[in-house]
Amino acid sequence: MTLSGKMEAEVEIKVSAETFHDVFSCRPHHVSNMSPAKIQNVDLHEGDWGAPGTVISWSYVQDGVAKICKQVIEAIDDVKLSTTFKVIGGDITTEFKNFKIIVQATPKGEGSCLVHWTLEYEKLNENVPDPRTLLELLIHISKDIEEHHLTQKPTAQA
Repeated sequence: MTLSGKMEAEVEIKVSAETFHDVFSCRPHHVSNMSPAKIQNVDLHEGDWGAPGTVISWSYVQDGVAKICKQVIEAIDDVKLSTTFKVIGGDITTEFKNFKIIVQATPKGEGSCLVHWTLEYEKLNENVPDPRTLLELLIHISKDIEEHHLTQKPTAQA
């Protein structure tokens, strides 16, 4: 059994790719307002919002359990609309030696996009399950961001 793995999932949402990318690359601290049942808080530990090398900490709920994840923003690609996070502390590190989360938004037209999540990881041992529920959580957060943006749109005046 191999300890290294990669899992991917995608979801189409009614938010522009640029807006979705901006949320994770520059404003991850706003995710707790958009998905409050899943993300309680995002704190800045070091650096500046929207800059590679910035260290942030997520307080979130996965499978009904409160967890913490400390990450460094490893890369932001404003052309490909992707952000790469490397996990450096928290609950994930109790089961994984290495863990990266990559999110990319691809425009689909009409103000929607395809959000692609990639988890790249190395388990500490063969008894650690694949991070399937974390990937599902990220898809649900994407849908929460969509819902937030759909309900925040101003109404057109006649």
